[in-house]
Amino acid sequence: MTRAYAAAGVDVDAYERMLERVKPLIAGTQDAQVITGVGPFAGLYRMPGGGLLAASADGVGTKIKVAVAAGRHRGIGLDLVNHCVNDIATAGARPLFFLDYFAAGQLEAEVFTAVMEGLAEACQTNGCALLGGETAEMPGVYDLGDYDLAGFVVGLVEEAGPRPAVCAGDLLIGLPSSGLHPHRSYLAELQAQDWKAAAHITGGGLTGNLPRMLPEGLSYRLDPGSWRMPAIFELIQRRGRISDREMLATFNLGIGMVLVREQPLEGYPVIGEVVAA
Repeated sequence: MTRAYAAAGVDVDAYERMLERVKPLIAGTQDAQVITGVGPFAGLYRMPGGGLLAASADGVGTKIKVAVAAGRHRGIGLDLVNHCVNDIATAGARPLFFLDYFAAGQLEAEVFTAVMEGLAEACQTNGCALLGGETAEMPGVYDLGDYDLAGFVVGLVEEAGPRPAVCAGDLLIGLPSSGLHPHRSYLAELQAQDWKAAAHITGGGLTGNLPRMLPEGLSYRLDPGSWRMPAIFELIQRRGRISDREMLATFNLGIGMVLVREQPLEGYPVIGEVVAA
C-alpha cells in the first residue's frame, strides 16, 4: 500500500477546489494594472510610471516544528526570505523589500533574535531591505514554545520587453535543491542566464509547479532518470511506502528550480521538455 499527502492531513486537491470558489472574489478587486494575479508564483502590478512590481507571500509551514525540536531557529529566517525571493525571481524581478509576521504563544527573546538574524542575513544576501513587519504574542492561540512565521516580498521587474514565448520542444533545465528545502536563493543564477519561463519547486512538487509556468496548450514531459535524487528522498519513499507519482507531486526530489530554455545550460541537467498538451 502506498500513502498519499492527503492521508497526512494535507489535501492539496481540496485546497484547489476552495481556491476556485474564491477566485471570482479576488478577480473583482483587480483592475487593468494587475498583469498576473492568483496562479503564477508572483503577482505582477504595472506602476503608473512604467515597470512592474512583483509580490509574493509565504510561510515556513511545519519546518517550525523541526526548528523547535532542534532548538535552531536562524535557518527558518533564511528559508523564508529565500523562498519568497525565488518566487518573484521566476517573474524576472529583483527584490526591493521584505516584511515579516512573527506570532507566538509567548515571545522568547533568544528565539525571536535568532529568527531575525536569519531574516536579516538573507535580505542582505539577496540585496533587499528588511522594511518592517508585525510581532504578535497570542497565548491561547499558540502553545507555549510554538510560533509561526510568514513573509512578504516586493520586487521590481525592469521593462526589458517580453521574454520569448515558450514553445513545444523547449528544454526543462533543473537547478539543484538543497534537499528538503530549507530554501537556498536562486536569484543570482536566474539573473545570470537567459530563460523563457521558470518554476520554483515547493509545495506540490514537480508535477504541481511545472504547469504554473506554461501557457495554455502546452504541457511537459519529465525524464526522472536524468538527475540524481538525493538519498533523503529515497529514504522517505521507502519508509513511507510512497508511490513515484505521489513523490513527484509532493517533493522537489533534488530539483529546486526549473528553467525553460531552447538550449542546454552547461553544468545543469536537462530533465525533460515542453510538449503540446
